[in-house]
Amino acid sequence: MSIKKRIKSIYKHYRYKIYFPSLYKKYCKEPIVENKVLFLEMRFDELSGSFHHLYNELEKTGEYQLSKAFVRYNFARGKEYTENVKNALKEIATSKYVFVDESSIILSCIPLRKETIAVNLWHACGAFKKFGRSTATKIFGESQKTLDKYPNYANLDLVTVSSPEVIWAYEEAMNLPKGVAQAIGVSRTDLFYDEDFVNSRKEKLYGYMPQARDKKVILYAPTFRGRVSTATGPDEIDFMKMKELFSDEYVLVCKHHPFVKENPVIPEEASDFAMDVKGTDLSIEDLLCSADICISDYSSLVFEYSLFEKPMIFYAYDYDDYCDWRGFYYDYSEFTPGPIVKTQDELIEAIKQCDGQFDKTRVNAFKEKFMGSCDGHVTERLIQYMKDHK
Repeated sequence: MSIKKRIKSIYKHYRYKIYFPSLYKKYCKEPIVENKVLFLEMRFDELSGSFHHLYNELEKTGEYQLSKAFVRYNFARGKEYTENVKNALKEIATSKYVFVDESSIILSCIPLRKETIAVNLWHACGAFKKFGRSTATKIFGESQKTLDKYPNYANLDLVTVSSPEVIWAYEEAMNLPKGVAQAIGVSRTDLFYDEDFVNSRKEKLYGYMPQARDKKVILYAPTFRGRVSTATGPDEIDFMKMKELFSDEYVLVCKHHPFVKENPVIPEEASDFAMDVKGTDLSIEDLLCSADICISDYSSLVFEYSLFEKPMIFYAYDYDDYCDWRGFYYDYSEFTPGPIVKTQDELIEAIKQCDGQFDKTRVNAFKEKFMGSCDGHVTERLIQYMKDHK
């Protein structure tokens, strides 16, 4: 091991095994606030989509003291990161309920008070590309030894998943005891059962893209490539060719993963047909509600989109590389509820055939298998869980 790596290893050990746990113990001298709910946001500087609906519903009750903490893991550095963690630990120490929606080395490295209930809402539905301990043998993942030493999913009382079918995958990825992962459903999907909400999202899109009102909407929403801190987005769409072929009937809306810093550029000549929503407040939920066709690749958003029972196309031009990099929980070629294409020409042909070859029965079977617990009442069950575990 090089001197630089050795120093980095010692520093990591000190922070997560000594310094942060000792800080937390100090903060635990203060009593727990019995109605305090903390939303622990690990990466972003505002609450991400999986938190919004639950936060709003708890706020409506007037029964809870709601708090937020923003760690900015992999994005903040040095003193800024340390201060973010210190603030998060202080909030965790006095919270009765802590909600997180992804991996959290912070929540996992401390001797969590037994009175605190920790819930991982997870930020995705279903079980698509591998994560956590499931990637220990993949390029993307950390080694089993590192994951054992610095776990990311410890101290959890509940992990909510979208159906009984996928419980096994979360137990594997998070190294969970039986009973922690439960098919309560995913809170934010409740909004997709609200007709007024769905219609309002379409109007929101039209505000940014008036030409979409009288046309069908193609949503292109791929996942990121590479590491989280240096994530890139795929650049495999010929926007001018798509405009030439489809602009009479469609508009194209692009939503890259929020980890991607520099999105592929849409030519100015195609701006009346295609729009990248970066820089707007259009969320993925807004776009799923508005889309008539969804083109993705390996993103779990297709599980949510299945609730709308509309066509999906899987643009997997780099499947072999991605499989080596990350891997999947299910056979990609068998479980995807729509055509898999690997070239621009195949993508164009799949769009042309959407109306005539869309297999709704296949999408419904996919929805029932992977989204069976998302019925519009998930948040009610979560709030009841909180009341049952006061």
